[in-house]
Amino acid sequence: MRPGLAPLAAFLHLLSGGQFGAIKFQNEARPIHRRSTTTRQTDPGASRQPLNQNYLMEKDTEKLVGLLRASNRMLVFTGAGVSTGSGIPDFRGPEGVWRRRAPVYYHDFMRSEAARREHWDFKLEGWPAFRDARPNATHAAVVRLEQAGKLLAVVTQNIDGLHARAGTSPERLVELHGTNSLVECQTCGKRSAPEPHFEYFRKTRRPPLCECGGFLKPATISFGQNLRNEDLARAQQAATAADLVVALGSTLSVYPAANIPLLAAARGAPLVIINRGPTEQDDLPEVTLRLEGDVAELFPPAVAQALP
Repeated sequence: MRPGLAPLAAFLHLLSGGQFGAIKFQNEARPIHRRSTTTRQTDPGASRQPLNQNYLMEKDTEKLVGLLRASNRMLVFTGAGVSTGSGIPDFRGPEGVWRRRAPVYYHDFMRSEAARREHWDFKLEGWPAFRDARPNATHAAVVRLEQAGKLLAVVTQNIDGLHARAGTSPERLVELHGTNSLVECQTCGKRSAPEPHFEYFRKTRRPPLCECGGFLKPATISFGQNLRNEDLARAQQAATAADLVVALGSTLSVYPAANIPLLAAARGAPLVIINRGPTEQDDLPEVTLRLEGDVAELFPPAVAQALP
């Protein structure tokens, strides 16, 4: 089995009856062999000749437009590179939040008052950016695809709720890592608006509790916390039915979420990756098209060209 498909095999095992896993990074270290977009090999013995970068980008854009135009059951998979255009900070990048603050793991949150306080303090720090963020051109382009009858589903790793704010239908949206737009009791499951709880914590520095006595937590999936079975099942169903999968702004390094594009590609659906910087799946033969750059500069114009 190719190294890149090992996580996919594990994911398929989970879907067939195994226990759903918690969020984790790809553990297997492997080099990422970037596909060159600046040279081509005319024959095995020839030296590499530079090609015009603009020409190659135009050809790749034409191919993307053609794939978007031909698709009628598109799966869009989104990561942090989509949200940064709305002012949401990146978590794992060179300037990411986790460079200065370590995330609180779920089991620590559940057993330690100090860990719960640290988690709420971390969430409070980022709350104004999430509260005030507005959808950007990429979110709007995804909505346009739905309105045109081409969108099967949006599976997102983002917790900002911006796809929903932009107008993506709830029945087509899978927020695999949860949402900051709600707070959830870890005992009874009751959900409520976050603002009163943030205000309470701001004033008291005490982690809020539910009426039932359970611990309240923003409704996001923490490290070490299992993803919701129903969300994974919906994402898997979309992947098995998609005729095209487009991964936008994700390093495709957090599992099991990153298996979703691979699941669609394993069935023969074209896989397009658009991201600034390398991803864990760049070197896989399943990748049909890899575009390097800002998602907001590449994807919305392509959608505009693809739609009548």
